[in-house]
Amino acid sequence: MTHTIPETQLLDALNWRYATKTFDATRKIPEATWKTLKETLVLSPSSFGLQPYNFLVVEDPDVRAKLQPHSWNQSQVVDASHYIVIAGRTAMTETEIDLFLDRVVEVRGIPRESLEGYRGMMYGSLLSPGAEARIPHWAALQAYIALGNLMTSAALLGIDTCAIEGFAPAEYDAILALKEQGYASVVCCALGYRSDEDKYASAPKVRFHAANLIKTI
Repeated sequence: MTHTIPETQLLDALNWRYATKTFDATRKIPEATWKTLKETLVLSPSSFGLQPYNFLVVEDPDVRAKLQPHSWNQSQVVDASHYIVIAGRTAMTETEIDLFLDRVVEVRGIPRESLEGYRGMMYGSLLSPGAEARIPHWAALQAYIALGNLMTSAALLGIDTCAIEGFAPAEYDAILALKEQGYASVVCCALGYRSDEDKYASAPKVRFHAANLIKTI
């Protein structure tokens, strides 16, 4: 596949984006753009392809208001056009794995029997003795991959974002009834348009030089 956008366009978008502190509460992301951003979440890569997460789009203003005090009172929670809570699975069972394999058969039109080796690999990695304790951390790592994909995609579409880790997971889980669904909140993301009053929008981006971060071996 050839490049679909110039390299400069990608870098310009990443330099343009920043952790938006103040959103314009009057501006909403157009429905077509939001539909595209939701699809970027669906298309995010994950370990084994299992997608061990849910994306909760919190639209109800009352629910957002309940979440804000448990988010260090950050205004993005209530002012952003869209607010997503990414929740990771707290456990994996044969059911989740087999549902995924059924989906592979459906999409690719291949015999179920041809996936037995892959099924055994996933069972061994995720269902073996001692694996249960690792699942929440593993699922959280996959959630962060999806978060990064969402934020980069949003920047390319001219949508501002702010990843939010400053929140009380236990309180979020209670308000959103996540524990009962087998999930736990991992990280959040506010999306929308920056306010003209956000002083951080014009602040120079601070990053170490590539030589300090990238090593060639």
